Amino acid sequence: MLAPSALLAAAQLRTPDHFQWPVITLLLLVLHAYVEQARAGRWNVVLGGIAFWLMDWVNEIVNGLLFHFSGFAPAWSTAGSSAYTVLIGLNVEISLMFAVMGLIATRLLPDDAQQRWFGLPNRLALAATSSVACVMVELWLHHIGALQWAWSGWNANRPWLIWLLGYLPFFVVAYAVHDLASRRRQITVVATLATAVALALYVFGDLLAWI
Repeated sequence: MLAPSALLAAAQLRTPDHFQWPVITLLLLVLHAYVEQARAGRWNVVLGGIAFWLMDWVNEIVNGLLFHFSGFAPAWSTAGSSAYTVLIGLNVEISLMFAVMGLIATRLLPDDAQQRWFGLPNRLALAATSSVACVMVELWLHHIGALQWAWSGWNANRPWLIWLLGYLPFFVVAYAVHDLASRRRQITVVATLATAVALALYVFGDLLAWI
C-alpha cells in the first residue's frame, strides 16, 4: 500500500502544470555562478561543484528505485508547490540548490589540504560539519511539511542516517574531485558520474518507467 505522501508526490511527477517563470531566473543565476568560477580559472571548484550535484542525482535515483520496489514510499518525497518535480524526491528548485551548494562547498576548502582542524584532516572535518548543517535544514524542511518521510528508519529520530547516507557522500566526492592533481582525472571522474546518472535515468526512467 502506498504511503499518502508518496501518492501526493507521484501525482506531481513530471507534470508541467505547475510551471513558474522564476525557475528560469534561478537557472540563469546558477549558470552565472559557474561561469564566474570558470572565468576565474577555478576549474577544480567547477568540477567539484558538478560532482556534488551529480551525487545528489545518484541519491535521488536510488530513492526512486526504493519507491518502485517497495511499493510503499521513497525514503523522502517532495511536498508543496514546485515548478517541476523531476523525480519522486527531487524538484527543479532542489536540483538548482544543490548545484549552487556544490560550488560553495568546494570554494570554502582551505588551499592546504594537509591542514588539520581539531586533529582531523580539514576536508573530513568540513564534510562532517557541513553535512550536520544540511541535516538540520532537512529537519526543518520536514517540520514545515516541505519534505515528507514515511519510513521508520529515515526520520528525525535517526538523523545520523540522513547525515551518513544523505549528505556526507556528496561532500566527500566533491572534495576528492577538487583535490585531484590532474585536470584530466577530474574530468574523467565527473564524466563517468554524469554518464552513469544519464544512463540510469534513461534505463530506469524512459525504458522501464521505474522512477
